[in-house]
Amino acid sequence: MSDRPTVNAFSAAVEGDASDPPGYRAHELRLGPLLEAEKLGATVYELGLGESICPYHYEHGNEEWLLVLAGRPLLRHPGGEELLDPGDLICFPEGPEGAHKLTNRAEETVRLIILSTKHDPAIVVYPDSGKLGVWPPGKMFREADEVDYWSGELEVGSES
Repeated sequence: MSDRPTVNAFSAAVEGDASDPPGYRAHELRLGPLLEAEKLGATVYELGLGESICPYHYEHGNEEWLLVLAGRPLLRHPGGEELLDPGDLICFPEGPEGAHKLTNRAEETVRLIILSTKHDPAIVVYPDSGKLGVWPPGKMFREADEVDYWSGELEVGSES
């Protein structure tokens, strides 16, 4: 056996977050820190009936891959929806063409892993709610709050 940290993606224990709202109560385990990874992130997720990982979104700055380990998650993407099978592997490129949402619509628990590049800053766009998130610093903004480039700049003291 290697000296490197090892995690079994099929059997590793996952945990939920009690503060997650109904419909988004995925259980998860972040693998990157356990594997001492620096450039890639990976998370194992389990979804019960009716649960999703996160709202429909796409990223700027990072690419994600999905590998279905068990169950049949429903994938929403720009072209519609489709049921996935265990073993299915999909790449979500950065930008609108990589938009996705994963939901379990069956009694059988879904287990999957999502791998991602870890480039900072990352911008995540949520088209359904008109929000975007920026990491770091880990803040959410509404696109409707857009301001002009010079907003607030010309009113600040007179600099010559």
